[in-house]
Amino acid sequence: MNQDANPAGSYFFCGIGGSGMLPLALILAARGARVSGSDRSRDQGRSPEKFAWLEAQGIGLHPQDGSGVTDPATTVVASGAIEDTVPDIAAARRVGAPVISRPQMLSQLFNSAGRSIGIAGTSGKSTITGMVAWILDQAGLDPTVMNGAVMGNFVREDTPFAAARIGTPDLFVSEVDESDGSIQLYRPTVAVVSNISLDHKSMEELRALFGGFAGHADVAVLNLDNDETRTLADSLPADRRLTFSLGDPAADLCATEVEATATGMRFRVDGAEVALQVPGAHNVANALAALGVAQALGVSQETAIAALGSFRGIRRRLEVVGQAGGVTVIDDFAHNPDKITATLQTLHAFPGRLLILFQPHGFGPLKLMRREFIETFTRLMAAEDHLIMPEPVYYGGTTDRSVSSPQIVEGVVAAGRQAEAHATRAECGDRLVKLAQPGDRILVMGARDDTLTTFARELLTRLSA
Repeated sequence: MNQDANPAGSYFFCGIGGSGMLPLALILAARGARVSGSDRSRDQGRSPEKFAWLEAQGIGLHPQDGSGVTDPATTVVASGAIEDTVPDIAAARRVGAPVISRPQMLSQLFNSAGRSIGIAGTSGKSTITGMVAWILDQAGLDPTVMNGAVMGNFVREDTPFAAARIGTPDLFVSEVDESDGSIQLYRPTVAVVSNISLDHKSMEELRALFGGFAGHADVAVLNLDNDETRTLADSLPADRRLTFSLGDPAADLCATEVEATATGMRFRVDGAEVALQVPGAHNVANALAALGVAQALGVSQETAIAALGSFRGIRRRLEVVGQAGGVTVIDDFAHNPDKITATLQTLHAFPGRLLILFQPHGFGPLKLMRREFIETFTRLMAAEDHLIMPEPVYYGGTTDRSVSSPQIVEGVVAAGRQAEAHATRAECGDRLVKLAQPGDRILVMGARDDTLTTFARELLTRLSA
């Protein structure tokens, strides 16, 4: 085993509360490293319960003003969103402490494992990672898991932020992100590519990144229902790929008799029935990907299907916050056209008007996908649905802010759908509460902002009054 699998020494996480940073910090701490960090959200008083829990785990927290970085022997781990102008990074340069990115740190742990499962794709990564984690857990294989979202099956009173599972260093499962190009750092035993579509990079860049990732794997698990991943599958030898599909019999794993149930989804694969507790055809595809990983690792289909039957989902993936006054409030991570499509298609399979709060996850993605966002909402919103948008997430730093929410709303309205933009999220909340009627579903969508969940809960409280 590579020595990186058992890291020693001291690590300081700049942005430790982030969805990709917190679980990595927990894994390092569990392996004996000294871990501390800072976060702008903590300094701004957001998500206090999360930071209080981190401190209770023995992780030291500091203001993001450089005061926590004083030792040149401490490795500073920075997320991709952290810039050199951030005081912690400036302090690291000043004292001579090494600075590495979160993907560099994660890839060291990932690549040192005896068996590593990398789960990539524009959409579905966190759910597939959670499904694979639960299958391997139930198979008794004790995986270490790094996810970008909280996994319902691993939430306990003492682990409320279960985006990581601490297990053996020799079996490592991780969500792998292509948005910053770091996917090229990973050398997976099994690679999953759920789909490839426009998100943070051009299609040409994405094809190269995903192709290299799958090409490094012993086995790649690929989706035949996506044109890009089908092309990728065609480029690989038959003995180095496992394919899945909703209905294509050419796939190694083909779902048939797919139907929605009162509690989730039901389908058959290789003659066996699979019952899911999570809704939507996209989750059938996610389950097929997880079954492909299980097959590649030699886990019996019977064990894998039984685990999927008790899979409880991922936080902020069509998560019902509650009901009040006949209105259902739903919290969801959807933030790109593919994810928004899956969410709206799933919800429109059931009756009720949708009141959609969509907070874009950044000015850059909004500019890149402006046309796609407008087209997606226009195509999938019903005539009675209502889209309400605040300004995009912005935590400071340099970014092009030329395209914002009003431009998206303008395009959606021009196409004949109901939409409006407001300067603040509080104003959006007021509008949602005013619009809500019995039978409506309020859908809160967006990423990179933990306070969206708080916002959804506050809406429910207001509707209960």
